[in-house]
Amino acid sequence: MDTKAVRDRLLKRRDELRQRASDASADLRHEADPLSADFAEQVTQRENDDVLGAISHSAQEELQQVEGALRRLASGRYTTCSVCGEDIEPERLEAVPYTDRCRSCAEGGRAAGPRGVRG
Repeated sequence: MDTKAVRDRLLKRRDELRQRASDASADLRHEADPLSADFAEQVTQRENDDVLGAISHSAQEELQQVEGALRRLASGRYTTCSVCGEDIEPERLEAVPYTDRCRSCAEGGRAAGPRGVRG
């Protein structure tokens, strides 16, 4: 595995997620678009705020996963499943580079495995 390429990919994704979360937070604070004086318009803005909040929350969750993957990569545990301790399939890491679980554990097919490792 080309760990430099994986690291570069994770760093790029981390930057994208940080920007997305920052943009959503700025929009939630209505920095560029203050709340309207019109009540009907405020309702629409508040509905948009709910969507922005969900986007920000999703970005923060994925950001935590990416940062965890970077830590695992640095410590040499990147390809090891955090639940069962077996290797994570290379195609899974290619598809979801921040995953910390093998396919079987991600699908809920295993509890603690042979090494008793937990995530």
